[in-house]
Amino acid sequence: MLGLKYKTDKSWVVIAENNLEQLLTDHAYAEQKAAGAAISLIINYSEESEMVQALSAHAIEEMEHFKMVHDIMVSRGMVLGRDQQSVYAKHLNKFFPKTKNRTESLVSRLLIAAVIEARSCERFKVLSENLKDKKLAVFFRGLLESEAGHHALFLKFARQYQDLEIVNKKWENLLTYEATYMKTKGVLPLVHG
Repeated sequence: MLGLKYKTDKSWVVIAENNLEQLLTDHAYAEQKAAGAAISLIINYSEESEMVQALSAHAIEEMEHFKMVHDIMVSRGMVLGRDQQSVYAKHLNKFFPKTKNRTESLVSRLLIAAVIEARSCERFKVLSENLKDKKLAVFFRGLLESEAGHHALFLKFARQYQDLEIVNKKWENLLTYEATYMKTKGVLPLVHG
């Protein structure tokens, strides 16, 4: 799905379902961080008008998703817990070497955002197909198209700013790196854990 090289095992859903408050807290913050990442790209690459327009809409949609998750939590008597650093995102950010080249840095950030969105989409699909809580399963199913669209948006812009062959090679290598990492995960009720 979406180029990912590792599929989440259904056993992760049991862990997630047994810890819904933690899962939903992590999901809410993931949406908030996605909005923040889009805003950071807008600030740092404000001259890229097409991307700024697209990421402005993206940031708003991510905050709408945050509110949707928070509303679900409140309706179930849950309280938004404290944010925790995403070990997954931290790991992905180590993949590309740091550079002062703005274009290289932009492409790296866009590819990392694309794989994060792809993994979110994949995890939401697994939840939508396997949760016993049908109302929550429908909610996650409703996010699939949006998450897939986010993935495509970031990948599209990455391919716009650098040679297609180079970007595609970076993308494949990043997917392999991400898959190797995810093979050791699936034990925590986290969207990317």
